Amino acid sequence: MSAKKVVIAGASGAVGVEFMSVLEKMDFPIASLRLLATKRSAGKKMKFRGEDIVVEEMTPTSFKGADIALFSAGSSVSREYEKAVTDAGCVMVDNSSAFRMREDTPLVVPEINPEDAKKHHGVIANPNCSTIILLMGVYPLHRKFPVKRLIVSTYQAASGAGWAAMEELKDSTRAALDDKPFVPQKMPYPYGFNLFSHNTAIDSMGYNEEEMKMVKETKKILHSDKIVVSPTCIRVPVLRAHAESINIEFEDKVPTEEEARKLFASFPGVRLIDDREKNHFPMPLEASGEFDCFVGRIRKDLSMPDKALNVFIAGDQLLKGAALNAVQIAALL
Repeated sequence: MSAKKVVIAGASGAVGVEFMSVLEKMDFPIASLRLLATKRSAGKKMKFRGEDIVVEEMTPTSFKGADIALFSAGSSVSREYEKAVTDAGCVMVDNSSAFRMREDTPLVVPEINPEDAKKHHGVIANPNCSTIILLMGVYPLHRKFPVKRLIVSTYQAASGAGWAAMEELKDSTRAALDDKPFVPQKMPYPYGFNLFSHNTAIDSMGYNEEEMKMVKETKKILHSDKIVVSPTCIRVPVLRAHAESINIEFEDKVPTEEEARKLFASFPGVRLIDDREKNHFPMPLEASGEFDCFVGRIRKDLSMPDKALNVFIAGDQLLKGAALNAVQIAALL
């Protein structure tokens, strides 16, 4: 791969920081790197490969001469700067929800549908973190044993809502331990020692936005309107790395537990953690900071053993759920 001129938009945020870390760890060939953020963060110095890089205020001219722009600055900012990026001949890899369901914009998980990246018109969308992690726990089986229906319950970490939510989790936990009152600012409810429905708007059917992203994005990535998804998305008091419990119903033949283990163990980006004897299965704590998604607790659905399997998956939301997936997309380019 030839060295690329890369721009990171939203460099000072949680995902922006991970963009730089992933580029380093993957030894991504970079001719130059520019870091962009709001005026408030401009002038801040951030280290990349041992060098200090000064964060610049993002403007419409920031993308001239660049090859790839990694965006994690929010949907409104992505929409605002799309034309400036594409007019500059740069490809935007966008981590927001702005373009995911747009018909002419590829929605890509590189291990699953890399060929879709070739169809871009200047923008490639990074799927939602919960969708990426879900499909890393489904697609290795779906390739050989077509899936009909998914019932998924998520256990989503604070990292999905950024640094402020992660800090609020720490603060609310300290307050609970000290038996002190706590008024949440970032989240709708106190986060420490608590669970609550994902903090996105609820539609007329009772589903929140995060759940509907999983429904719609799964169909687009897998190129199938046949697969139906029944999701429940919950915030849990974990700093980073989402976990998901997935019930997988198959169209016809159901893989045996051993077949499923072999398929997961051989799939790139997945690590099998399935030790019944030691009761050791995927955990957010162990998945945090890891590129792989951890899959385990593979077992037949007792209510319909001839139709479905249960699996459990944990994946770092800031990595495979965001920055890593985006950089993998950039590598495809």
